[in-house]
Amino acid sequence: MMHIDINCDIGEGIGNEELLVPFISSANIACGFHASDENEMKRMVALCLQYGVAIGAHPSFPDRENFGRAAMNLTAQKIQQLIKEQLKALNKIVLAAGGRMHHVKPHGALYNMAAKDTLLAMSVAEAVKDFDDSLIYYGLSGSVMIDEAVESGLRIAHEAFADRTYQPDGSLTPRTYPGSLITDAGQVIAQVMQMIDKKMVTATNGEHISIQADTICIHGDGSNAVEFLKKINDSLLAGGILIKKIE
Repeated sequence: MMHIDINCDIGEGIGNEELLVPFISSANIACGFHASDENEMKRMVALCLQYGVAIGAHPSFPDRENFGRAAMNLTAQKIQQLIKEQLKALNKIVLAAGGRMHHVKPHGALYNMAAKDTLLAMSVAEAVKDFDDSLIYYGLSGSVMIDEAVESGLRIAHEAFADRTYQPDGSLTPRTYPGSLITDAGQVIAQVMQMIDKKMVTATNGEHISIQADTICIHGDGSNAVEFLKKINDSLLAGGILIKKIE
């Protein structure tokens, strides 16, 4: 049976996680640098364990003021330090709860910059590998962050997005641009099915671009996140596609 991983960013102060987690197979938990704190991380870990959802770390730049979406120019040493600090904080909680951390997915500006900046991508991948080389690295499909993770020897998952539009070069449309977010459920479903069935996505200029989707993300902070996840689940089930975490 065909299957796909559906992931979602949680623990970011939205408060809708109890409604989201039952419909996903992996979660990216904020580690305190752009959102969350120790108590919130504990709550998210418990929720993931309750529903059998794979637990991932969602490290970011130290930028609570801008929700981790402001670009920062930091040294490789500083990047590795802040990532390891966040992974350590979440992992301590996961182990205490009897779980195991499954993956890492950078957040916000750290993710978007690493998708294009080879040196930054290398620093992030090395930090993950140094911390635990068994962790799966979730990165933007086809980007240099995937290339550098592969080069470092990490297992990777090509990530695609259900609720974001794409540029012709395969990058996500910046949030500062009109139409960067997809707000219509029908369009979300169509994009998800296109990525799974056709292994392509339609860019903002109408061009069809190839894409590999090992995991598909819905942003938990979106106003329609719960509705989108329910409809994605229904559509995948109707299409004979199982929602399953990456083993």
